[in-house]
Amino acid sequence: TSTFNISYTNFFLVGFPGLQEWRLFLVLPLIFFYVTIISANALIIHIVVAQRNLHQPMYMLIALLLAVNICAATTVIPKMLEGFVRYFNPISLDGCLTQMFFIYFTLLLDYNLLLAMALDRYMAICHPLHYTNLMTSRLLGLLALLVLTRSLGVAVPLVVLTAQAQFCRTGVIRHFACEYIALLSIACGDLTFNNWLGLVMRLVTVTFDLTLLGTSYTRIIYAAFHISSGGARAKALHTCGSHLLVILTIYLSGLSTSIVFRVARNVSQDVQNLLSAIYLLLPGALNPVIYGVRTKEIRQYVEKMLCGKESA
Repeated sequence: TSTFNISYTNFFLVGFPGLQEWRLFLVLPLIFFYVTIISANALIIHIVVAQRNLHQPMYMLIALLLAVNICAATTVIPKMLEGFVRYFNPISLDGCLTQMFFIYFTLLLDYNLLLAMALDRYMAICHPLHYTNLMTSRLLGLLALLVLTRSLGVAVPLVVLTAQAQFCRTGVIRHFACEYIALLSIACGDLTFNNWLGLVMRLVTVTFDLTLLGTSYTRIIYAAFHISSGGARAKALHTCGSHLLVILTIYLSGLSTSIVFRVARNVSQDVQNLLSAIYLLLPGALNPVIYGVRTKEIRQYVEKMLCGKESA
């Protein structure tokens, strides 16, 4: 019998069924992890904002990326914590779609900010004499607007399309968050378009971004090797190394989740959810460490604040 006349508008998130008896023990580590993400990112944002000599495009873009990390963690972790406290974690369709929007909006902001950083480094290393004339606060504002528009341009259609689906299979979402694939798995009717749209959007975004990132960093590294001053060359390569580490963290974690979801059908729900958690939360945990440790100017202020050391 068809149940298409029923469409659930209230759901239960069931994240890690295999960890049912361990759930309460995971609450404290997760709270600690969340507080660490917020503190580490906030510390570096504070340093960039407070130190006038760090009011440069590269550091401002780093601060923006870390602010996005805080938003991304806040979108996912509080609801995830609620799921550890009570096994059936209720959420309305509106709440689910709101969470889904912020998950993808923050992810896309991450990707787009990395492109803006690549452009900044390209100008700084390939056109050093014109850098200050090119990378003005006006261009930075324009880049921020482009980043915002492009992120909304992908996140909004995904949410609007999902909102039009019928959820008649079950009211239980086998996930700790309202991810696109998790919601599609409980929808009914012809979902071919939804499936293809999700995949095409992801492939187009990732392919376009990686092509641009690959091209710009190849040119940057080539130009860096031709810098006559050894110190300047080492600094340029070191800075690019930090950005490339962040790019690898974000893209590899996202790619591995996508592949597992679509290829390994026999992978347990707990493993799928763990991969999603890594993909959504790992960049927020690693980015402040990468930039805080590898960026000399930021590291000196971190040491000064935490240890009372004078910056060199």
